[in-house]
Amino acid sequence: MSTASYSERITMEPLVAAIDQGTSSTRFLVFNSKTAELLSHHQVGIKQSFPKEGWVEEDPKEILQSVYECMERTCEKLGQLNIDISNIKAVGVTNQRETTLVWDKETGEPLYNAIVWLDLRTQSTVERLINSTPGKNKNHLKHKTGLPISTYFSAVKLRWLMDNVEEVAEAVLTHRAMFGTVDSWLIWCLTGGKSGGVHVTDVTNASRTMLFNIHTLDWDSELCKYFDVPMEILPQVKSSSEIYGSMVSRCLRNCLGDQSAALVGQMCFQDGQPVMSDHGLLTTLAYKLGKDSPAHYALEGSVAIAGAVVRWLKDNLGIIQSSAEIEKLAGDVGSSYGCYFVPAFSGLYAPYWEPSARGIICGLTQFTNRSHLAFAALEAVCFQTREILEAMNQDYGVPLTQLQVDGGMTSNRLLMQLQADVLCIPVVKPSMSETTALGAAMAAGAAEGVGVWSLTPGNLTTIPTDKYQPLINPEESEFRYARWKKAVQKAMNWETTEPIVSNGNGPKGNSLPWGLPLPLPFSTNL
Repeated sequence: MSTASYSERITMEPLVAAIDQGTSSTRFLVFNSKTAELLSHHQVGIKQSFPKEGWVEEDPKEILQSVYECMERTCEKLGQLNIDISNIKAVGVTNQRETTLVWDKETGEPLYNAIVWLDLRTQSTVERLINSTPGKNKNHLKHKTGLPISTYFSAVKLRWLMDNVEEVAEAVLTHRAMFGTVDSWLIWCLTGGKSGGVHVTDVTNASRTMLFNIHTLDWDSELCKYFDVPMEILPQVKSSSEIYGSMVSRCLRNCLGDQSAALVGQMCFQDGQPVMSDHGLLTTLAYKLGKDSPAHYALEGSVAIAGAVVRWLKDNLGIIQSSAEIEKLAGDVGSSYGCYFVPAFSGLYAPYWEPSARGIICGLTQFTNRSHLAFAALEAVCFQTREILEAMNQDYGVPLTQLQVDGGMTSNRLLMQLQADVLCIPVVKPSMSETTALGAAMAAGAAEGVGVWSLTPGNLTTIPTDKYQPLINPEESEFRYARWKKAVQKAMNWETTEPIVSNGNGPKGNSLPWGLPLPLPFSTNL
């Protein structure tokens, strides 16, 4: 079949696009809704800034501009393929979730940089919150939110902005402030901004704020009171698959949807009810595929530093020139030779939720070189994944028999084999690794009023997979994992915040960090 005739054929079929806005890059991808084939895409990197130790920020305008650039370049590529972009029927959004923004609805200007999910500036606030709860319980809000009190989630970042950024505080007082995670910022801008932009989020993003009740599926007045957040600045919560508004763009004018995408892209559509973890996992919204559709829940294990450890080796240590080099470098030695790396740069997330932990490399000898360190970094990703799976097995009660994976790191074949060896179960990788963006496109294309993508089991496209089987014996795997766990313990309790001495302006007694009475205990009648 010639290229021309192929292009003519695919212009006759509906296309669906996805904006994939991640921590380190933005992508725009276009899929054929009948075959799930990726037709074209473009990617732009995002700069992170680190104004102080533990602070991580990104420029909201750069994030938005990267979306425009990716859309325009992708549309140009489609044009070169003789594909009519007017056949794009919907655009989905998937995004870095807990990253927090506040902007002025009258000017359309962000009032501060986006505070990235990794950011640790609220650690002392979180510690004081936990210490103020009965029994110093970090799970004090979990019965409503499914989340521990942590620097990870949006509410404490928003509170910091309101307390420390004069422009934000003034905008809140004058009713001009809008809060949102990255999805809300992008959707508001793409649907008109200050000229009628839609201020919305979906249940999956809302469930990562600590302000959202995962049972009622709405913002919770008690939680908002607890963090002293005015509910008027919050976006409207919608399902993960419905038309949000009309996109106003230089190259596209279509509908917009938003979702927790990777589960959809991996075709995980089994029913699920909320299960509260007893082993350090998060109970979160997986998706809600339509206004009147039921919410589906997931147990999630969040790891702060996985793929970012490769970027750290490249940017901070300079031992590799590109992320792709790590596979060969680690493969040259085939072992860490007793070197273990715990990349707790932002503390440890699931299953520990220990903000005082810090990164550690141990087991070094004179024999250790950069190849062993590269291998230890890849192993660290695998060990962290095993910790999550063990917690899931304990909570769920049924051992997982295989692990489905996606994302950029899955192109590293050595990592995939290591993961199978460490878990002692097969690792299944789709041949098309863009399942997160695919999930966003699927949910957008399936929205009522769009209807170009069927999510019924019989109509789902089967994506070819590669399977990695464990190649080492379980005893060796257990030995390496036990050494990793020992290294994790050595990383604990490394960083502590200095005690706060009141100077007359700070919190006193049984109060929140911003000086409000602590409304405890919460009712557990949901």
